[in-house]
Amino acid sequence: MQDATLAATLNAPTTELRPATMDRILVIEDDSAWGKILRRILCPEGFEVDVVPDGVSGLEMLRKRVPTAVILSLQRPGSSGCDLCKKISNLVPGAPLAILSARSDVSDKVLLLEMGADDYLTIPFNPMELIARMRALIRRASRATAEDVYAFDDVMVDFLKAEVTRGGQKIAVTAKEFKTLEFLTRNPERVISRAELLNKVWGYQDYSCTRTVDNHILRIRQKLESDPSNPSHVLTIFGAGYKFVP
Repeated sequence: MQDATLAATLNAPTTELRPATMDRILVIEDDSAWGKILRRILCPEGFEVDVVPDGVSGLEMLRKRVPTAVILSLQRPGSSGCDLCKKISNLVPGAPLAILSARSDVSDKVLLLEMGADDYLTIPFNPMELIARMRALIRRASRATAEDVYAFDDVMVDFLKAEVTRGGQKIAVTAKEFKTLEFLTRNPERVISRAELLNKVWGYQDYSCTRTVDNHILRIRQKLESDPSNPSHVLTIFGAGYKFVP
């Protein structure tokens, strides 16, 4: 980052900001100067801040402890940045993810938002705006808490922990099985095509791989349905796809 850009962000007024609760924010920033700046902006406002220098360190920390929110700084979003964004979103789907980048191209913003980011802020920025956006993201995430657990029959699906239990016993599911189940339960009573599941869960545009969906649906039924051969929740709609019935 250029010194002028650092100064423009650091010197913007913060006098109108009010203290926040002690929410923990993980910052992934490879520029140590910017890491210090983000600490100086966020810590006085009541946030606990962890700064790591790269995506590998960030993912390791996320596996140990889920923060309230994540800030990912990307100088050039590119394919590696998009991959990291998607990994973070999949690993901690309940934690809001904000992108900081010097690039203002709409295509970059759209791509990262589609990869799982919840917000995108262009550098340089006003500290007041960063804090306001982080608080807004955290508020929205907290309101969604009631939607983090879904129940049907004796099955509990915890979206935040990415866990499934049946009759109080934890059921082992793969990441893709969980994402498939999550997409179905978040869209109850709606007929969902195999192509849509491939697109939303796998990110595939090659719809010739629809057998992949069928195999995952079969395993979900075997693990969660009382009678997998005659399912009552994950139904096949012949010629159209699948439908989840609570």
